[in-house]
Amino acid sequence: MKLDLRTEMMLDEYREHLPIYDRLKTLVLERLKHCIEENHLRIAGLESRIKEERSLANKLELKGYKYHSINDVTDIVGVRIITFFSDEVDVISALVEQMFDIDWENSVDKRKTLEIDRFGYMSLHYICRIPESLCHDSEMPELNQIRFELQMRSTLQHMWANMYHDMGYKSDVEIPVEYQRDMIRLAGMLELADEQFIRIRKEINNYRRNVQSLVASGNFNEVPLNGDTFRSYLELKPFRNLVEKIAGINQAEIYEDSLSPYYNVLLHMGMKTIGDIERLRNKYSDGAYQLALLQLAGTGLDIVAYSVALQNICIVAILKQGFGEAGLIRLFAALYGESAYNAQRAERVFEQARKINLV
Repeated sequence: MKLDLRTEMMLDEYREHLPIYDRLKTLVLERLKHCIEENHLRIAGLESRIKEERSLANKLELKGYKYHSINDVTDIVGVRIITFFSDEVDVISALVEQMFDIDWENSVDKRKTLEIDRFGYMSLHYICRIPESLCHDSEMPELNQIRFELQMRSTLQHMWANMYHDMGYKSDVEIPVEYQRDMIRLAGMLELADEQFIRIRKEINNYRRNVQSLVASGNFNEVPLNGDTFRSYLELKPFRNLVEKIAGINQAEIYEDSLSPYYNVLLHMGMKTIGDIERLRNKYSDGAYQLALLQLAGTGLDIVAYSVALQNICIVAILKQGFGEAGLIRLFAALYGESAYNAQRAERVFEQARKINLV
C-alpha cells in the first residue's frame, strides 16, 4: 500500500513509541486489576491490545487529516473491561474516573447515542491518561502524556459486538435487508436478556437478605432448609457451645473445618426447615457430648475439628432412630466418600455408643 509522506512519518513515530505503548498497556492493566481486587469486584474479562501497524495505517489513510502527530491517535493502546451485568459498567466507570484523568471531550457513552440495531456497541468509551499522582517515571515521561482508550461493556454486549463485527460490521459486502432485520430482532432479545439478568440478580439478593433476616431473628420454623439458609444458619455458630465443651475434655484446640458437607446429610435425614435442625441439636447434644467423652478419654488428643459436634449429633440421631451400623456407614460415605474403612469406623462408633446406652 502506497502511503503519503505524512502517514509514513506518523508510522515512524508509532514504531519509536512501541516500547512506551507496551509499558503503558502493562501499567494500565496492573492498576485496573489492583482496583478490581481491592474493591472485591467480579468481572467477566479484562482485555488489552496495541493497535497493529497495518490497522493504524488504514486509519491514518482514512482519517489522517484529523491528526497532527501520533499522540493525537487516542486508541493505539486499548483496554476493555467486560462486566457480567450491564449496570456494573457504571460501578467500574466511577472507579476509573477516580483513578485516571479522563479526556471528556473525546470520550463517549454509546449507551446514550446508539441506534436501536446496535445493542452490542452500547459500550462506555473513556479516553484516559495516567496521572502523575498514580505513576511517574522520569525516564519515560510519555506514560503521563499518551492517551489510551478504555471500553466498558457487559458480557452480552461484548458477545453481540463480536458477532456483529464478524457477520457484517465493517464488511466489504452489504448485508441484505432480511438478515439485518433478523440481527436487529436478536439485538433486542439480548438487550432484554441483559435487563432480565439484572432483575433476577436483584431478586435473588433481596431473597438472601430476607433469609438472613429470618434466620437472625430466630424464626427457624419459618425458614426452609436450602443452601442459602443453611449458610446463614451456620454463620450463627449454633454448634460452638457444644464443640467448646467437647474440646474442654482434653483442653484441646478447635480446628475450624467446614460444615458444608452436612447439608446433604441433613436433607437425607429428613430435615426440611432450620427449625428441624435446631430440634435435632437440642434433642441430641447431650448424647453427642457423652459419645465425645468416650471417644476422647485417655487419648491426649489436643486438637478437635469444629465439625465433631454436628457429626456426633448426627450419629446419635441415626442410632436413636434405629438405623444402626448401616445408617452410620451411609453417614460416613456421605461425609468422606465411599471406602471400605467406613464399615470399620461404623462398627467402632456403634460399639462406643452401645457402652453408654445410645443404642
